[in-house]
Amino acid sequence: MVPHLITALTGPINELEQRILDSMPAIERWFRLEWMEHTPTFYTSVDVRNAGFKLAPVETNLYPSGWHNLTPAMLPLAVQAAMVAIEKICPEAKNLLLILENHSNNLENTFYLSSIARLRSIFHMAGLNVRIGSIDPDIKKNTTIALPNGESIVLEPVIRNAKRLGLKDFDPCTILLNNELIKGLPGILEDLHEQFVLPPLHASGSVRRKSTHYKSYEEVCKRFGKLLGIDPWLINPMFSTCDDVDLTKDTGLDALATHVDALLAKIKKKYKEYGITEKQFVVVKTDHSSLAGKGSGVMMLRQASELKNHKDMPFFSGDLIVQEGVLTKERMNDAVAEPVVYMMDRYVVGGFYRVHADRGMDENLCSPGSSYVPLAFADGAELPSPGLKPGASAPNRFYMYGVIGRLAMLAASYELEATDPEAEIYD
Repeated sequence: MVPHLITALTGPINELEQRILDSMPAIERWFRLEWMEHTPTFYTSVDVRNAGFKLAPVETNLYPSGWHNLTPAMLPLAVQAAMVAIEKICPEAKNLLLILENHSNNLENTFYLSSIARLRSIFHMAGLNVRIGSIDPDIKKNTTIALPNGESIVLEPVIRNAKRLGLKDFDPCTILLNNELIKGLPGILEDLHEQFVLPPLHASGSVRRKSTHYKSYEEVCKRFGKLLGIDPWLINPMFSTCDDVDLTKDTGLDALATHVDALLAKIKKKYKEYGITEKQFVVVKTDHSSLAGKGSGVMMLRQASELKNHKDMPFFSGDLIVQEGVLTKERMNDAVAEPVVYMMDRYVVGGFYRVHADRGMDENLCSPGSSYVPLAFADGAELPSPGLKPGASAPNRFYMYGVIGRLAMLAASYELEATDPEAEIYD
């Protein structure tokens, strides 16, 4: 079932859904041509918000966890996508080293470790020998951890020689990072010219910037909007950046307030254009990918004067991004929900709903207390049902979510190409 949309403003989204369904051949051809020119990110998850009048991605993760929330019905597609992704990079691949996050509390985080186990299973079924390594200096010996479903995983300390990375008696040709490297690029992963490292190191949280991603997404939306004949704003959250801010010292506070007011004014103008009566708001977060979207590094503002309430938040320092807030009018069992779309290579492989009973429709749902409901995607996120009315069909609604997810993934591809330190420059 499509979650109940309580908004009365279903017109724009239903119209967008119909436009996407009617344009499906053109859309799929457009994506196909894009992937001839650009390389998809290896795996990606995208948080999508459906306001009823606007549908937009609010977070694009290039090191996604939560794979165990995908239903068993989704796994065959994930395995096939993994095969395609690996074949493009290293057709003769035999061994894959999966490196997980460093945080010591992950040894007790069965949620995260269950996701790692699911990734191991996907690539194992894709024809690879998979072992799980850790670059955490505290992991000095093989550590076996039991999981709630009866499975177990073995964490092994990674070994680096002059040119290669591996484990004891295990030499991989491909290294898959599920570690965002938020504390910087460790030397153990650098200069591995004989092995493939996925995603590339410049995708890490210590390097990546949200603003770069959303600039790329803005470009993608303009081109896609022209293809469909729609206002790109319907799928694109507006944003601006404000550098050198420190709320604890009032440094850059006036500049930040100016950015907040300016963006709120732009949103108000758009709301008036579409007859939207909802109260506009903005989201302020660090431009560093490593902190944004983690719950603690996000604040919602309805007016600039509310900044004074956040002066005790030291993580709001440095370069900030001010982004248009997107409501979520979707409900799952009366709790606020947002769809999360999972992709591998260029394919949508599934997704789930992030649900939070204690949060409002204008609040961040990626926070403690959230739960995950995968059943809504079980009937397929990829194949629409022609002839059914917009808003009445789960496959149609989720096909639309898959299109938005792929647009964000394409933007990530643009982003990584633009920031690649080893990119060849042609005159």
